[in-house]
Amino acid sequence: MTETFKMLKEQSQIRKKLLAKMLGFSDVQQLRRALNTHKEQTTMNSFRINKIDIQPKSPEHTYNDSSTFLKGTQSSNPHNDYCQHFVDTGQRPQNFIRDVGLTDRFEEYPKLRELIRLKDELIQQTATPPMFLKCDLSTYNLKSLNIKFDVILVEPPLEEYQRTFGVTNTKLWNWKQIMDLELGELAANRSFIFLWCGSSDGLDKGRDCLRRWGFRRCEDICWIRTNSKNPGHSKNLEPNAVFQRTKEHCLMGIKGTVRRSTDGDYIHANVDIDLIISEENKHGSIEKPVEIFHIIEHFCLGKRRLHLFGRDSTIRPGWLTLGNELTNSNFNTDMYNGYFSKGQLTTGCTDRIEVLRPKSPPPKCKIPIGIRKGIACINRSRGRM
Repeated sequence: MTETFKMLKEQSQIRKKLLAKMLGFSDVQQLRRALNTHKEQTTMNSFRINKIDIQPKSPEHTYNDSSTFLKGTQSSNPHNDYCQHFVDTGQRPQNFIRDVGLTDRFEEYPKLRELIRLKDELIQQTATPPMFLKCDLSTYNLKSLNIKFDVILVEPPLEEYQRTFGVTNTKLWNWKQIMDLELGELAANRSFIFLWCGSSDGLDKGRDCLRRWGFRRCEDICWIRTNSKNPGHSKNLEPNAVFQRTKEHCLMGIKGTVRRSTDGDYIHANVDIDLIISEENKHGSIEKPVEIFHIIEHFCLGKRRLHLFGRDSTIRPGWLTLGNELTNSNFNTDMYNGYFSKGQLTTGCTDRIEVLRPKSPPPKCKIPIGIRKGIACINRSRGRM
């Protein structure tokens, strides 16, 4: 037995003792019994050339799935993880994340739950009646709306959806067509845009669109799609994809100067997170989770909201919905502008919401107030949030 082999064996024994102690066992033998990994130790000294002892092999257990090993404990299964469980059963790892629904997400945070409830009530009370206009956005002149919007949600039927979701019942758009939309003319001086951009080249093309329309990308909301109701592996894989894609991105852009610490009359930051975890739609559907509307309404207090590429299922109070898949129209420019004729451009805020909402600290600018007027604080000219 060489010195190297002796050293490796000693290190192995030390690791086993440390593992047994960490898991609360008195010795290594007790750990082996708990893990059911006894191995018969044989010595090479008893081996003889003229006599070979053939010992029967112990039966090996075949693991058909990983459902037994999803508690995060040590086991004899060499693949004790959710990724292997996905390979075995098609159940995605995100299926096992708890409390992702809107109703039970804040059970352990009563103040945050109260904040969400109060904001939802205020949004419902101040929302304008839903308006919708059936039109072909490839030919419709968006400037004819003659309205400046606080929030624009763009949900284009991307060409990649035909490959990934098998979408064939709608007119698909390429990124050149999307970029040609004159959305910059519809945005107010301080406004936000939310652009669903898929999960492939849209991450780059979407940023180009934001720049073209005069927005700066400031956030990336990610939709993690679960498949609890229909587990299995994706049958439509991107040709250039390295992994199976189970998420989709929504880029958020900002126009103008909006600061979290000083513009509390227009935005309430840090109320929601940048993740949406919900069940993916049926094959052939391009519906997006309704939670994106909650995120937008909780964040921006502006009441002039526009949804492009909408459908009958996305018509919502407080929103003007445009799209070719709508079955009817009720939009009237004068009536819509009349909702804001008295200067009621925001939902406002109650005293209780102001107390409960997360707040950013004021900007750290040590220059005296008298001198500060002619000197901008760091990053102020850039208008970052």
